[in-house]
Amino acid sequence: MKQHLTAAIFALAIIISAAILGNSIVNRNKKSGTVDVTGLGEQNFSSDLVVWEGNFSRESYEIKDAYADLEKDRKAVTDYLVNKGIPKEQIIFKAVNTNPQYQQNYNSNGNFMGRTFLGYQLDQSIQIESSEVDKVEQISREITELLLQGVKFYSQPPRYYYTKLESLKIEMISKATEDARLRAERIAENSGSKLGQLISANMGIFQITGQNSAEDYSWGGTFNTSSKEKTASITMRLSYRVK
Repeated sequence: MKQHLTAAIFALAIIISAAILGNSIVNRNKKSGTVDVTGLGEQNFSSDLVVWEGNFSRESYEIKDAYADLEKDRKAVTDYLVNKGIPKEQIIFKAVNTNPQYQQNYNSNGNFMGRTFLGYQLDQSIQIESSEVDKVEQISREITELLLQGVKFYSQPPRYYYTKLESLKIEMISKATEDARLRAERIAENSGSKLGQLISANMGIFQITGQNSAEDYSWGGTFNTSSKEKTASITMRLSYRVK
């Protein structure tokens, strides 16, 4: 009886070992793995908001005279912009900056001998924020006409923005994801496999650059404000199982 029991146990061990070995061979030959791809989504768009700033200044020995002249310039600037079609409520005047002016005095040996008070310089900035991008852009180029009225006006380059960025970003994510999926399908097909379950999806940096510009992409994200016509782009990194 003991010999028969030992033989049965030995036979069962052989059967189990064979089953495990056979299963290992099947799993080893089974196609498995992952494929990692990066997709790109891009969209050209035009800015729908412009912010433009400029400033003007006056100098006088007496501060009250400088301020009176600045008041005249402020009226001239306002009248000019209103006549150009800018609503008065969109013209934001910032606080007046007052800067005393001095002349540094030195003797023939280069030693400092004190300073002489020359008067005051008063400076004021304006800002216009508008959805009429083309109109404000043109005014920013023509505003130097105020020089003919004796106004020392200095115009800054306009800054261009887009108010629907969140919707645009969602659209870009969708495009980048679809692009990545198509790339993954092509890779799987070319390797004789089939695309399986999505394992992970990671969004890259959202970038906005000027159209047809030589701007470099940044790890932290580029956000162009100097170009009216822009290009938005984003990448999506997807990982799929293949079978």
